[in-house]
Amino acid sequence: MTDPNPFEAMMKMGQDWAKAMSPAMESFTPKGFENLWPTMPKDLMEQFFGKGLNPEGLDAKTRLLLTLAGLTVLGAQAEAQIRLTVRHLVEAGATKQEIAETIAQMGMFGGVPAMTKAMEIATEVLDKGADA
Repeated sequence: MTDPNPFEAMMKMGQDWAKAMSPAMESFTPKGFENLWPTMPKDLMEQFFGKGLNPEGLDAKTRLLLTLAGLTVLGAQAEAQIRLTVRHLVEAGATKQEIAETIAQMGMFGGVPAMTKAMEIATEVLDKGADA
């Protein structure tokens, strides 16, 4: 007799609970979750994430590029966060080239699969932005 997998049992219990609360949760997917949060205006980003609080520090665009690098090197598993960061980078004035170079550089540290996944996500966001 094999021991039941506690992780699978907990996942099933959570899924059953979610379905009981709302039958629509059966087909829930977190993809597109980032659409619930608007893109912050550039001036507000600069105030809270850039030189507004630390005039001698990094600007918001640089901080967001560093954030994108970190999300990429971690394996590009946080799709919603990468999408949001790319959207905010565009608003902060980053070019497609800067975004692509940031992701590409992380291929050396996080591996080619992580870099490729982050590039795919960023490309989707940038293409969607070009259509809007």
